[in-house]
Amino acid sequence: MEPLKVVAQLWERIEARDWNGVAELIAEDAVIEWPVSGERIVGRANFIAVNSDDGYADERSVELLRILADGHLVVTEVEIPQDHVVYRAVSLWTVRDGEVVGAREYWTSPGQDPAPRWRAGYVEPLVAD
Repeated sequence: MEPLKVVAQLWERIEARDWNGVAELIAEDAVIEWPVSGERIVGRANFIAVNSDDGYADERSVELLRILADGHLVVTEVEIPQDHVVYRAVSLWTVRDGEVVGAREYWTSPGQDPAPRWRAGYVEPLVAD
């Protein structure tokens, strides 16, 4: 399966809480990095455990905003709204032989990093799409 389809299916299965299906798309020795929180998830089992944890995997929708692919690299932007906050992630996925072998994901929330006042004369507010 081509890399773009692998990652598109990955997000669909995450939203559906189909953890067996997610596992089929993640290499056993995959490495997923979260630089914002300073964490590295090593291995399929750990990736599934982190994402399926009862305290983390509540009923939330996953909206795939963008997906682009170039060879083995797939870039996605997703939005995951929750009761108290909206999460956004830009993820850089590496796919080989139909499996995710690596990723680097940047998770944040709009407004989490407020703009400094000194830039006010040079910028304008970003309006949500």
